[in-house]
Formats: sequence, C-alpha cells, structure tokens
Amino acid sequence: MSDKQELRIDTILSELKQPNIDWQHVLENVISVFDCTTGTIHFLDQETKLLQIQAHKGIPPFLIPKLSTIPIGKGMAGIAAERKEAVEMCNLQTDDSGVARPAAKETKVEGSIAVPMLLEGQLFGTLGVAKPVSYDFTEDERNNLLKIGEAMSKALLA
Repeated sequence: MSDKQELRIDTILSELKQPNIDWQHVLENVISVFDCTTGTIHFLDQETKLLQIQAHKGIPPFLIPKLSTIPIGKGMAGIAAERKEAVEMCNLQTDDSGVARPAAKETKVEGSIAVPMLLEGQLFGTLGVAKPVSYDFTEDERNNLLKIGEAMSKALLA
C-alpha cells in the first residue's frame, strides 16, 4: 500500500474519532481509498440480530430493499458477520459458491469483499466494498479494512 493510501486510511480513522460521524462520507472515503465503485455499511441491531443498512453507494435503487436488512449468515455481509472474518470474491459475477445472493449479481460488480466490524470479538456490523473488475484484495487491504471496521465499532460505542 502506498504512503498516500496509508495517509488516506489514517484520515478515515481520525474521522471515526469525531463526535458526529457522517457514515455516508466515511463509506465514500473507504470506497475511494480502495479504488472501488460500490460499498455498504450495515450496523448490527443488537436486539433483532439483523444487519441494517446505514450507508450505501453504487447500489442500483431496485436492490436497496433487498439489502436493507440482512440476516446473519446470508449473502457476503451476513457470512462475514457469522464467521467474523473477511469474505471475498475475485469475481462475484461468475461465483457459484452460493455465498453471494442472486440479487448481488445485479450490482454488476466483480471483485468484492465484506469485512466484519469487530471490537474485542464483538460484532457491530459489516463493511463491504467492490470493484467493477475481477480483483483479489491483498492481505494489507484486508487488514486495513478490518482496522477501519474496528474503528467504526469503537465509534458506535462512543
């Protein structure tokens, strides 16, 4: 990861320490840093144990109802939440593992990753980003996304 990307990640982490967080802005910054076009932030509703959409970008409007509430274990975000680890696809369009929901292919993205927002093992939600081309995220990128997810979790407790 370049020095410029590291600096931009540090900016996101600083933004997450502010008292009033603009989650849409955070998501747009994450999408930009990782050179993606699409992304979502879901927060875990601690009572219902369902992931609820908090911010999204690049999602076709007709898909918003399908991803506004996600059960743990369903789709990339739900599986990342269930496993408490990153779930990645080099090409969502050709994936036949069953991890991605059929509607996800309608986003037209290919390289995608969903990471859990964890703090000391507790799940607070998920962060997902995707590119319009086939792509394997690097270990550094996965670790940085997990670090951002941890900072997001801390921000929710503040």
